[in-house]
Parts: sequence; structure tokens; C-alpha cells
Amino acid sequence: MNHTEKFGLKIDNKLLNFIENEALPGTSVSSEQFWRGFSELVKELNPKNKELLNKRENIQKKINEWHIQNRGKNHNKEEYYNFLKEINYLVDEGPEFKIETNNVDSEIAEICGPQLVVPIMNARYALNAANARWGSFYDALYGTDAMGDMPPAGNYSTDRGEKVISYAKNYLDKVVPLKGIKWKDVNKLEIINNKLIINENSEVQLVNINQYAGFRYINDKLKELIFIKNKLHLRLLIDADDTIGKDDPANIADIILESAITTIMDCEDSVAAVDSEDKVLAYRNWLGLMKGDLTEEFKKSDKIITRKLSEDISITNSEGKNVILKGRSLMLNRNVGHLMTNPSVLDENNEEVGEGLIDAICTTLIAIHDLSKKEGLRNSTKGSIYIVKPKMHGPEEVAFTNEIFTLVEEILNLPKYTVKIGIMDEERRTSVNLKECIRAAKNRVAFINTGFLDRTGDEIHTSMEAGPFLKKGDMKNTNWINAYEKRNVHIGLSCGLQGKAQIGKGMWAMPDLMQNMMEQKSNHPKAGANCAWVPSPTAATLHATHYHETDVFAVQNQIMNSDHESYIDDLLNIPVSDGQNWSNEEINKEIENNAQGILGYVVRWIDQGVGCSKVPDINNIGLMEDRATCRISSQAIANWLHHGIVTEEQVKSTMKKMAKVVDNQNSNDKKYIPMAQSFDTIAYKAACDLIFKGTELPSGYTEPVLHERRQELKKS
Repeated sequence: MNHTEKFGLKIDNKLLNFIENEALPGTSVSSEQFWRGFSELVKELNPKNKELLNKRENIQKKINEWHIQNRGKNHNKEEYYNFLKEINYLVDEGPEFKIETNNVDSEIAEICGPQLVVPIMNARYALNAANARWGSFYDALYGTDAMGDMPPAGNYSTDRGEKVISYAKNYLDKVVPLKGIKWKDVNKLEIINNKLIINENSEVQLVNINQYAGFRYINDKLKELIFIKNKLHLRLLIDADDTIGKDDPANIADIILESAITTIMDCEDSVAAVDSEDKVLAYRNWLGLMKGDLTEEFKKSDKIITRKLSEDISITNSEGKNVILKGRSLMLNRNVGHLMTNPSVLDENNEEVGEGLIDAICTTLIAIHDLSKKEGLRNSTKGSIYIVKPKMHGPEEVAFTNEIFTLVEEILNLPKYTVKIGIMDEERRTSVNLKECIRAAKNRVAFINTGFLDRTGDEIHTSMEAGPFLKKGDMKNTNWINAYEKRNVHIGLSCGLQGKAQIGKGMWAMPDLMQNMMEQKSNHPKAGANCAWVPSPTAATLHATHYHETDVFAVQNQIMNSDHESYIDDLLNIPVSDGQNWSNEEINKEIENNAQGILGYVVRWIDQGVGCSKVPDINNIGLMEDRATCRISSQAIANWLHHGIVTEEQVKSTMKKMAKVVDNQNSNDKKYIPMAQSFDTIAYKAACDLIFKGTELPSGYTEPVLHERRQELKKS
């Protein structure tokens, strides 16, 4: 890398040129102001960052020692709690309080719905996610197994299409019911004097007239009717010339559902960003999204298609007034956590600077382009910037994040608390101290969520010395997971997040199994969650139906009016095996499944720089894999290896066996580098490192190994 010095910092020229020539122009922030402020940020907060990481290590050492000293004894809950308090792992809760976050956009404060997470380094994916605010219900039903089966191969199936239309209209009967008739019996839709007329006799009306939100005319023809359910819009497309609409009694061509209300543009777990080149790609796409001019060209069916951000939608409401519906998801940016450094910026001692500090100032600077707009493709209409901050350990680290953005706002001349933050409840020290974590950023919190995978990875690593853990699938059925999910909602509501911030749930990781998702993910709004993660725009459209069926705020009110359990006992109940006598077959199946997931993910991360992949599992079911899933799988094997459930030779043999399986699964990928020919590729070594160095890696994170090995490959 070639670096240029700026106020004591050494900036890689790729990043320097991007900031100077692309990010700064149009922000009213001068070059001197930015680099001088950046230098001050690093001098003041980089040492604190290191201190917090050292504290993590020291706490972990004490926990390891405690478990070793108490191995073989009956677990004494009271002694364990007292120990955790002594080492400042578990802190005392303060008095009741409510968050004071202001200027929060309606997508976060008022609307409950699906949330996408997308790797920001892929411009096409990022644009698709931003535009997934609206999705075709017909397409989502036709192309997935949501109705129970997949579509037949080949061209459009009329039978399948009729099944989709019947399903969709039956659904309308549930969420936008009519008096006296069913939607399948509607044969005419028109607007007269801003009034909705259904069928000829005009006697047919909505059961709830307040669900009628407006209409759109294009070229003097009625083209859309808009309804609303639980603050989510449903748009009926009317087109007598459309292939579908011409055969429909009411000329309904499609039903468009308001789908991905918010989208997290991810700079963290779903990307592979290890140097300045990678960071600039991520930042450039974020800049294009904030300016509204990001485009991406790609070929589809021998045609060049240009993807860009969708425009807002202008409708006329029932009173004849013009109303604007947002055309895009509200975008949040997930910065990296506090752990990693990046060679794109060096400090005065020629040491890499904390990557979280780099993300904080760069992504905030870029978002100023959105704040400066008064019209056009705006992200926040409230003048806020939304940064999701992952992998924070306890209140001290949340307070540190608050301190970072306070200083960033001063440097960039932004009003205090312009930056809102999302607290990801995915580390054990954050879970047990969630209330105090929220208090530490009470003026900024706009989002909390649970994430089973990272949370489980940290659970295993934190209690590595407590004993062999249950199998991954069995851990999902333990009390601590249930306590973790419920406690997150209860504490969020008790801290006043309703109407000001999102309370979220984790990802559905099987993008091809939409029928299963439809059956299971309805539990998220029923649990009082404002949003939950989905793996695709299509999944967002289908998941939106759950928010039609459940009034989340009503559920939250019930929760707030009920007696709350603390759930702390269950949360601290370590899910280790209670002397299970697993058969060799069970053990082999478990480590094979974990090994395949690790190898299938790591090989693409290292060799192709792909941070999020759909990886076939041992049963050839595609699973969305990112660093969180890789963390749990690698820690699970490392734990069993550490406690002698499996031997080193057994794991090595399994890794070689599954490398051959993964090679075969990727045989049609021309970019793929086989691992099993020599078992000496950089990717294969990285996968092995994650397991055999698993007990040593900080908090069991995969980043140190993946970054080092990816940099090795890029230099080779």
C-alpha cells in the first residue's frame, strides 16, 4: 500500500483519493477539517479501543480459570453470579429510565415490517435491497414454495398462475375484507369524486373504510388502488392491457406489498473487506446510495439492464390530496465492531488503526450527502443517520460507541445525536447487561435485536472450559435461548423503545424454504418484534404478510401490561452436555455438518472475497452463511475437540472428507479453486485454523484468521 501523511495519520492513497475527490465534495466539510479531526479521533480513542479489547481478554481468562477450578463440582448458581459481578462481567442495574432518542424516521418508529441485510460491496444486491420496499405478491407466490410446491419448469404455467391469483385474493379477503362478497367476485373497480366504487351497484364496500388509502391515475386511466393494514400499504395494480390483468374480472394485474421497510447496508459480517481497496468499494456504494445516483449494469437474457434506486410514488388520497409513498427502504449502515484494525489507515506509530473508527467517520461523512437534500431520493426525512454497531461487549463498549459518534459529530459539524445507533444483542456480556447497554446510549438507540448465531458462538467461547456443549440443533431448544429472545423484547419495551426504536429478531437462513418461513417466522411479530431479518426481497414480501396479520404494537402493549420475569437465571444457564452418551454416528454427523458449513463458506471468502454465501449443507439444503454462522460452527468443533469428544485426527480426517464434498458442490463454478487436490490451499488452511486455533481466537471471532488469510491470497 502507498500511504500519504495527514496530520500524523498515514492514509492509503486509494482511501485518500476517494475521500478527497468523491466523499468530501458537496458536504461543506473541508479536507483539512476532516483529516485533522480524523487524527484527533484516532489519538483520543484508539488507545481506549485497545484498553477495552484488553479488558475482554482479561475477563475471559478469569472465566476460564473459574470453570477449570470448579470442574467436576455441582454448579453453584449463587457463587457463579457473585463471581461474574466481582470481575465486572455482570453489572448492577440502575433505576428505571426511558430512552430519549429524537428525530427518528417513521420506518423505525411507527412501521413494523421485514428488514433486509445486504453486503454493501455488491452494488446490484444493495440496489435490489433498497428497492425491496415494494414487492410483487404474485411473483413471490409463483416462484417459491410458499403455497406448498415449486412452479413447474419451463415457461409460464397458466394453472400455476390461477393458483397464485386465487391464493392472493383469498389473502385479500383476510386483510382487506369486503362487505358481502369476496375479492374473487369483484368485477369492476373505479374512482368517482375520489370515492372508491366496487362493482356496478356501488353497494359493495370495505369492512373498514379506513383501509382505503388512495389511488393513482396514469394517462387518465386508473392504474392503482392503495389500501393499508397495520400501517403497511398494499397496492392493487389495475391494467386491462396486461397479460394477467386482461383476464381478471376487475383487471387486477398484480398486488404489490410494502415489504422491506428498512435495510441494513452491511460493512461487516456479510462482506470480505480486508484492505483499502475493499473499504473504498464499500464506501463508494454507500456514497451512491446516499447521493441517490448509484447504478449497476448487468446482462439478463442477452439484454443490458441498468439498476438504479426507485423513485417515490405519488398517490391521491381519499380526500383528493397528493401523498408521497417512499419508494425505497430506509437504509442503515452496519459498521464493523471494535475488534479489527485495517491497513488503510496507520497511526503515528505506523500501527493499523481500529477499523470501527475508520467506519464511523467515513460512513457518517458520506451520509451527510443525504442530510443535505431537501427533495429527490432522500433516505432520512428526519435528518438522522443510522449506524448499526455489532459485537459490543457490555455497557462500557456501548458507551465507547456513543463517545465515538459524539466526537465524529463535532468533527463534521453535525448536531449532537444526529447519528442513531443500533445495538446488536449478540454477545453474552451485552445480553446479561442489556438494560445498562441501552442506558449507555439512551439518546441514540434506534434499534436492538437478537442474533442467535453470533450469540451462540459467544456462548460457547465464553464458557469454553465449562464442558462440552450440546449439539447446535439441541442448543436451539434450551431455556437460555428462549430467555434471551424474550428478555430482549421485555427490556427494550421497559426502556421506552416503543414508538422510538426497533426491537428486532434474527435471520431466516434458508432462502429456498419459504413455506417453512411462512409457518415459523410469524412468531416474530407475535413476540412483539418490530422487524425481523429476511435473506431476500422475495422473502421480505412474504414475511410482510405476518405484519398484516399481527398488530405488533398491540402485542407490545400486552407485554408491557404483564408481569415481567427477569429471565436472568435461564440466560446464565450454560448449555453444556449433561453427560449425553452420543453415538459415534451422531458425533460424526455433527462435525461433518459443521465442517462442511465452514469449508463451503471460507473457500468463497478467501478465494473470491465473497462475504455471504448460500452454502449447501450436508443434505444439500442451501443455507445463508456469513461470519456469524461460521463462528458458531468453528467454535462448536473447537469445543468438542478441547473436551475430547473428538480427536484432532478425527477432525482432520473429517475436514478432508468434507473438502471433497464442497469441491464437488462447486464443480460448476469456473472461479472455484479445489481444496482436496492438495489440502494445502490458503482457503483450506484458513478453515482449519478456525477450528484448531478456535480456543485462542478473541471471543471465537473468525475475522482475525479470515483477514490474515485473505490478505495472504491477495498478495500471492
